[in-house]
Amino acid sequence: MTIHGKAALLLGAAMFVLSGCGGGGSDGGGSGQPTTPTTPPATGGLYTAPAQEALTSAEVQQVIAQAAAEAQARGRPANIAVVDRVGNVLAVFVMNGANPNLAVPRPTDGSTNDLQGVDVPGAVAGAIAKAITGAYLSSSGNAFSTRTASQIVQQHFPPAPSTVGLESGPLFGVQFSQLPCSDLAARFQPAGGATALIGPKRSPLGLSADPGGLPLYKNGVVVGGIGVMADGEYGFDPNILDTDEDDEEFIALAGTTGFAAPETIRADRITVDGTALRFSDAMPTGLKSNPASAAGFAAINGALGALVSVAGYFEAAAGVRAGTAYGTEASGIRRAGTGEFSNSDAFVLTNGSGANRYPIRAGSDTGAVSTPLSAAEVRAILEEAFSVMSRARAQIRQPLDSRAQVTISIVDTHGVALGIVRSPDAPIFGTDVSLQKARTAMFFSNAQAGTQLLANPSADVQSFVAAARTFFNDPAALTGKYAFSDRANGNVSRPYFPDGEVGRPNGPFSRPIASFNPFSTGLQSALIKDNVLTHVGFILGANPDTPQRCTATPDVAAAQNRLQNGIQIFPGSVPIYRGSELVGGIGVSGDGIDQDDMISFLGLHNAGLRVGGIGNAAPSARADQITVPVGSQQVRLRYINCPFAPFLGSSDQNVCQGL
Repeated sequence: MTIHGKAALLLGAAMFVLSGCGGGGSDGGGSGQPTTPTTPPATGGLYTAPAQEALTSAEVQQVIAQAAAEAQARGRPANIAVVDRVGNVLAVFVMNGANPNLAVPRPTDGSTNDLQGVDVPGAVAGAIAKAITGAYLSSSGNAFSTRTASQIVQQHFPPAPSTVGLESGPLFGVQFSQLPCSDLAARFQPAGGATALIGPKRSPLGLSADPGGLPLYKNGVVVGGIGVMADGEYGFDPNILDTDEDDEEFIALAGTTGFAAPETIRADRITVDGTALRFSDAMPTGLKSNPASAAGFAAINGALGALVSVAGYFEAAAGVRAGTAYGTEASGIRRAGTGEFSNSDAFVLTNGSGANRYPIRAGSDTGAVSTPLSAAEVRAILEEAFSVMSRARAQIRQPLDSRAQVTISIVDTHGVALGIVRSPDAPIFGTDVSLQKARTAMFFSNAQAGTQLLANPSADVQSFVAAARTFFNDPAALTGKYAFSDRANGNVSRPYFPDGEVGRPNGPFSRPIASFNPFSTGLQSALIKDNVLTHVGFILGANPDTPQRCTATPDVAAAQNRLQNGIQIFPGSVPIYRGSELVGGIGVSGDGIDQDDMISFLGLHNAGLRVGGIGNAAPSARADQITVPVGSQQVRLRYINCPFAPFLGSSDQNVCQGL
């Protein structure tokens, strides 16, 4: 997952220091202890892959029947969706009289930017998004829910009236991932075939922050998720200090009976900055039904409700489906072969017929850069980043002192993926997010960033260029003058700058706080708004589907779009340079964001030491050289932030300092 230990905001007489290690700042005092590149890289054997478990069709029916019984006991007929770990929709069951609507809240000023104010008969889409969120955020080391997601995507962490002034949630912006337009996300194939069950599948609304989505487990292994929509509202929880009596969450909880997440790995066993995350406000003692005595699916199907088709996701005529076991070829994610990656712990994305979807390759941007990344260089970066990950102590996994588990993506300056690898049990959400992060770091470090945003047909998107140039007091902003990591980009994508400081203006890529909520973050959501709304129209039968390409930013070359699965605005990526020339980006996602930062930054640094010629941006060119006047003080952006004592079996500290 990507959770961070927030660095304290240091108040100096003249300047806030917001820079992390790796360019004018550090993670703390003391001498730096750079890591030594691994030559050759570790060969594996450090991770245990999860067992290849899957839900049977009878078990999916059981989940639905148990949830429906609780909904009936509460007098709240529901829309219920079940998915497997890689996002295949196994069933969508709509109870008689269920509210078909999906209404998205507006912000304080009543704005209807992006997805705010959407009100459509799309409850089934909301249920699917919730189920996918529960499945994608979870692993054998952590179990997160949509309530957990709500806690970590808002403008203050934790969200509550008493926490005003604290920084934003560590996964701020993750809700705009797994998008229906993503080029990485696989699509439902009703005709079947070898590619039919591969994942990760897309989500109709991205990830959800509306309580009512929980993961499903068998024998300690995450096998999917359940999502429930019943009240017609698709929102988030702005106050974690109270305990909600949420019908949707209780209905989902009943559905998980027999498939519940192990208590030892639930979100409430994981702390961030001393704050326990939230898993669910619904407890078994509050159920109004007895799941053990729930009527079987055969008894309720057609009587209490029915399976319904959802365009792009599920065909009711085919009936309830069994899940696909993660780790098998059919799931689209399996262990890498010896010819695909040197480390035997690595997993790759496949097409269901044995072929790696993202094999290591050279850059496609010949002519755009002097010397594109070679396949050998890409391999070195991936191997070194994987090696750093394998040594790193996880932030969000139980038991304590587990190894970090992430997905690592590399792109060239056209946004083409040059290789994607992941650890055996990294949360699924990080696959799409790592690619978003790599593209985001590359894009905002690119000389064409401003020009491409201005060429977007949306006046709203275009307006963020002028906002950035005014904010930085620099007409050359967004022209490649500075290297932007995702942490730096995130600094200026929050509704307060500096982050969390109430009364301060918004960053140039964010909505003002009065116009902000998690359904409209700013440039991030403006870029993909039309894609999501088009897809919702497709589900409702109103129009064709959105293409497998997010944003209307012009292609840089035929069928090559730099932001083809959207942008991401929380840390875990850096641009890749050959000398002073941008040649790509690396993105990492799946654990704490400081861990993600470290794996991307040190992985690239170590690869540069190993093969020569490539590396991180020069310290003088990094975004943490940018200062912005706020009142009487100067605020410096951050580039990366690495955790203290990050490695298992090592006392090394400040491992990124001075690099």
